[in-house]
Amino acid sequence: MKKTLQLVLLLLVISLTCQVDKTQAIDLHKASWDEIVQAADGQTVDWYMWGGFPAVNTYVNTYVAARLKEKYNITLRQVPVKDIAEVVSKLVIEKQAGKTSGGNVDLMWINGENFRTCKRHDLLFGPFADKLPNQRFVDWSKPSVYNDFGTPVEGMESPWGSAQMVMIYDTARTPEPPGSMAQLIDWIRQHPGKFAYPAPPDFTGSVFVRHVFYHYSEDVNLWQGEYTQKQFEKAASATYRLLTELKPALWRQGTTYPESPVRMNTLFADGEIDFSFSYHQAEASRNIQDGLFPPTVRSFVFDQGTIANTHFVAIPYNAADTAAAMVTANFLLSAEAQMEKAKPDVWGDFPALDITRLPRQQQQQFIDLPRGPATLSNQELQAHQLPEPPSEILIQLEKGWEQHVLKGR
Repeated sequence: MKKTLQLVLLLLVISLTCQVDKTQAIDLHKASWDEIVQAADGQTVDWYMWGGFPAVNTYVNTYVAARLKEKYNITLRQVPVKDIAEVVSKLVIEKQAGKTSGGNVDLMWINGENFRTCKRHDLLFGPFADKLPNQRFVDWSKPSVYNDFGTPVEGMESPWGSAQMVMIYDTARTPEPPGSMAQLIDWIRQHPGKFAYPAPPDFTGSVFVRHVFYHYSEDVNLWQGEYTQKQFEKAASATYRLLTELKPALWRQGTTYPESPVRMNTLFADGEIDFSFSYHQAEASRNIQDGLFPPTVRSFVFDQGTIANTHFVAIPYNAADTAAAMVTANFLLSAEAQMEKAKPDVWGDFPALDITRLPRQQQQQFIDLPRGPATLSNQELQAHQLPEPPSEILIQLEKGWEQHVLKGR
């Protein structure tokens, strides 16, 4: 009986060892894609991401999860978080503690300053993007793809969507919206109490501050290369000064700010303010469809352009199921997955792919996608795009806004 029990235990150990060999023993940097897919079979991807957008949550938990299970036998678990920076901080602590494997986070939705922090502290697995077959459909020459808020991507994250700030207005209330940031500033002064923006570091509020910063810049492209601290301080000081001067003309005289883009949209829908804005190009159409906005709402971009960027996924250095995370990142870049999330009744997110690299039939499917009534065309958006400034500028502007505008007099 004792020998039988020992034999069973031995077989169990061998079985577990074989499973570890299947999923972890291969060198994923050197493995073929077929080997990576084989290693991913049966793994579970814990995807940590901002959970405040219901349409995204539904897309991930229904469509993406079902297709990964069906195609690759991968289980996808979304782990919603309020701020991915908290996850990055946890990874920093794990790195300092020497936890090199078995991490809880397999995939992260990040970009901007969080990517910069991850790269600076060596918190990411990679480079891995060049291993993904669907990367051939990505235009890596685009500044918003090869640079993430000024930080070179270098294969350490994979794009899965694109975003551009759009202004939102109601044609019944504001038949002729301001066409530039300068005109919007004049409009705010002339219509006290009818404009608001979320308080940074809320990302949507922060992008409004960055547009004001660009308004006072000598050249938007200056911030994509070498610039001096003196140049930054000149434009930043003008930004804080203007935003402070505008406070009495804002909603509730600038004594408080909407706590989120959702709150700003509600104020707009209720007629308390006359503009909203979003980093989601189809936001207005989606809110019309959901009954929050009236059908007379439309969106626009400034003549000089609005800020656009790419959003990415990345894999932590100590992810437990790295192979499955890579397969997930690749699936997110498939024409199938990109098409699904681009549908206005699903998410309306714009593709990370260069659709001209797709087969002609798939190109036409993207062209033929229905658009909501308030969603601008790809052509108009792409003709009016501004690059994001480097993440260090974003951080300084957010801190400066708090010090000089929020707390200043």
